Amino acid sequence: MSPTHPAADDPPDALPDDTAAPTHDAPPIRLRKIRFGDPLRWLARGLNDYLAHPAISLFFGVCFMAMGWTLMKVYENAPAYTLAMSAGFLLLGPFLCMGLYQMSMRLERGLVPDFGDSLTAWDERIGQMAIFGFVLLVLEMLWGRATMVIFAVSFDGMPDLKGSLLTLLDPENIGFITAYLAASVLFGGLIFSISVVSIPMMLDRQVDAITAGLTSLRLVLNQPGVMVWWAVLITVLMVLAMLPWFLGLLFIGPVVGHASWHAYRATVIDEGSDEVDTSA
Repeated sequence: MSPTHPAADDPPDALPDDTAAPTHDAPPIRLRKIRFGDPLRWLARGLNDYLAHPAISLFFGVCFMAMGWTLMKVYENAPAYTLAMSAGFLLLGPFLCMGLYQMSMRLERGLVPDFGDSLTAWDERIGQMAIFGFVLLVLEMLWGRATMVIFAVSFDGMPDLKGSLLTLLDPENIGFITAYLAASVLFGGLIFSISVVSIPMMLDRQVDAITAGLTSLRLVLNQPGVMVWWAVLITVLMVLAMLPWFLGLLFIGPVVGHASWHAYRATVIDEGSDEVDTSA
């Protein structure tokens, strides 16, 4: 009896068809249920991190203050370049904050923060940070364009810094004020929603920018009350930090940065943990 041979059209056993294999989507990153008192605890932990190694934190505070001074001077002398400058700072800010996240992560793990390490915390995530920075840049440019359209429709030309503040406070310009605040809430809220925990997540885990941004957005949508409260706290603190002459950023800026790390750690469940997702 002659041996049988597989037909020429039959695929060899050693080469299975990978395209036919079932695919399994990775489960979504799990989130914790948070309470309204938690943001205050994040700030308290951020303060502890600042005081643990104030010299390193103060360096980043100086950077934040210098960015504020630069924007102010550009707006006073060349308003047309303010949008481009602020967009550049929006990209630089996350890289600076990663240094603060790196400090808090090392302190949490019982390690001593290192200044050089905090300056290069982004180097292993530069690709994903670039993608995320591009998304922030697009949103910033759309926000700036919307603001310029609102000014152009409401007034003849762009007012100077003093004129802008007076305009915002004038009750007769209620239409402008409403449109300006609506655009700020829309774009500012979107930027906050996709970035509130995404950047520390990219530092801590091997996740891509899209996964991190969507997880951050899911956190805000699932627990909007607490996250809006956190956004309000950050906004109030940063406004206070700008008075006078951005000096408050020396202290408040780094504390908020450290607190943002603790916000991530308190809301996103560790990989491999047996905790149950309670965010929904």
